[in-house]
Amino acid sequence: MSSDVSKADPAAHSRRGDEPMYELIELLFFAYRDFVGDADRLLEAYGFGRAHHRVLYFVSRRPGLTIAELLEILRITKQSLNRVLRELVDKNFVEIRAGAPDRRRRQLYATPDGERLALRLAQVQTRRFALALAQLGDWGEESALAFLSAMIDPQRRPGDAISRREPPKRAGQAQ
Repeated sequence: MSSDVSKADPAAHSRRGDEPMYELIELLFFAYRDFVGDADRLLEAYGFGRAHHRVLYFVSRRPGLTIAELLEILRITKQSLNRVLRELVDKNFVEIRAGAPDRRRRQLYATPDGERLALRLAQVQTRRFALALAQLGDWGEESALAFLSAMIDPQRRPGDAISRREPPKRAGQAQ
């Protein structure tokens, strides 16, 4: 009987995970390629790559983030982070300070140059989101947020990494 149901509704069959969702897989690959490509072109001027972007993004979004917290968010090794972080510090985009309660815990802060670059990168990527969401109508953003959140493994959710800062005001919202 269940095979009759899947023949009547091929989408139900796909949603069970029995068949590869090649169309969605390819669309995600291409969307990611273009989404990060916009930022990649801007980063090239600084001699930076995607790893620099990820570090700068989280450091600018969460001032005072510790190195241990950043390692947990990015799921990379300390060795991988050290090279990228050193370059960001040397070029004056990030600064490392001793922690207030525990001086052994080093905290990360974006410098004014780092904040400006992080904002420019976010603006470039926001333009791509805005163009795509405009095509989806009223429920586009809500659906996109729900879909992307659902794609994250529940065991690896970033917790409050996303919600630490107040969300930016939308057009037409009171400032």
